[in-house]
Amino acid sequence: MSLSAPPGRTSPVTATLAADRLGVPAVVFFVMSAATPLTVVAGVITTGYATTGLTGIPLAFLIVGLVLGLFSVGYVTMARHVANAGAFYSYVAQGLGRPIGVGAAWVALLAYNALQVGLYGAIGAATQPLLDQWFGITPPWWVIALAAWAITAALGVRRIDLNGHVLAVLLLAEVAIIMIYNIGSLAHPADGQLSMETLSLGSLFAPGVGAILALAVLGFIGFEAAVVFSEESRDPHRTVRTATYLSVAAIAVLYALSAWAMTVATGPDRIVDVARAEGTELIFHQARAHVGPTLVDIGHALFATSIAAAMISFHNTTARYMFALGRERVLPTALGRVSRRSGAPRTASLWQSAIGITVIAIYAITGADPLIHLFFWAGTSGGLGVLLLITATSIAVVAFFARHPHDEPVCRRLIAPTAATLTLTAVVVLAIGNFPILLGVPDGHILAWAVPTGYLTAAVLGTAWGLVLQRTRPYVYATIGLGARAATAPTTTGRHLALSGQEVTR
Repeated sequence: MSLSAPPGRTSPVTATLAADRLGVPAVVFFVMSAATPLTVVAGVITTGYATTGLTGIPLAFLIVGLVLGLFSVGYVTMARHVANAGAFYSYVAQGLGRPIGVGAAWVALLAYNALQVGLYGAIGAATQPLLDQWFGITPPWWVIALAAWAITAALGVRRIDLNGHVLAVLLLAEVAIIMIYNIGSLAHPADGQLSMETLSLGSLFAPGVGAILALAVLGFIGFEAAVVFSEESRDPHRTVRTATYLSVAAIAVLYALSAWAMTVATGPDRIVDVARAEGTELIFHQARAHVGPTLVDIGHALFATSIAAAMISFHNTTARYMFALGRERVLPTALGRVSRRSGAPRTASLWQSAIGITVIAIYAITGADPLIHLFFWAGTSGGLGVLLLITATSIAVVAFFARHPHDEPVCRRLIAPTAATLTLTAVVVLAIGNFPILLGVPDGHILAWAVPTGYLTAAVLGTAWGLVLQRTRPYVYATIGLGARAATAPTTTGRHLALSGQEVTR
């Protein structure tokens, strides 16, 4: 029996993003910009030292880098067989079933929107001191956030390679200043010697290790975005694979080196107290003593631009998730439209911009603290959502290759993904158990249980919507997770579903 899409409907898998626009360097710039290196070095690392009292953060980044490297083996191997801008969504749909894939999509939308809009709360705090120092003005945080929003919104509907060029300039400057700071700290060790104490296992494995590992994972958020840009990449298989491995390795080394350099400059026995006293200014105070005030001023400016770069990167990532869901009619079809001139997901990008300006307006009107209540809480919550998605995707990779080996080596399709799944599951348990510490709230605080419960609710509702589509709109259900290049999909009956001239099995 053959089912056809309703008359007048075009194929939901015909809309495509602009192809052949991004090479390996451009994708790496998108990925590492989302990881916000300077923000992590100045904020996440010092917060880890201050809140946990442990000094093993350099080792934690190396361990987490290894775990995510294992995850990436199966992740990029699956990218050879599934090319879709909604990477987590499509992978979970292909590995664990279409309804669960829709549930993952709803979690992804919540998580990436939280990460993206949360950054508007930080841009004001990072930029106000600079405007005061340079021009003697201190505009409200929301004025600065609106300016950043306007730039991000404008770039969101432009060519993806233009966004890549902007991110390249910002990221290279950001990494350069971090390395200058690190060299300055390592060249001036406390007590005159380079201490390796914080790279030992004893400095990490103690009460509080769960919070440190979870914080380390949050520092890598963004590495997974290489696959999101697969449709727009040159030679997608090679580009995605190379960009993912390079990004994970570069992030792990940069963060571990920076965290270690801090302890060398202060002394391992003093780093916790200094982090608690100086907070995010710790790295800048060290730099002022070792490399001079001019480079500190440059660093403060790049701290602000690192947040702006992350806004651009997360905006593009989130818009492409919306686009993938609109293209496959899981969300309104309008979201699946692209700009004829730029090839960008225009409607999805505009909706993402609308969400951003709405959040800025709400926080400006209510007077809520943008740094804590928007940036810190939304960013940490979004990071937990991405961690849950990474873990679900790792399980999906194992399940996918169990059914469809595709002649892939056993290490890529089974051993590495299974090891990553077991380790990531343990990290999820630790992250949820230590979530109050990550948020900086007391045990029993409403956010400590509301955020994980919110993601669970989104997953359940999304899965239920997938089941509704299966019963009421089979022509939509059949294409869930396929992407623009799909031609066929397996059915439980072995029969074919005709979709506007395409043969799709269901």
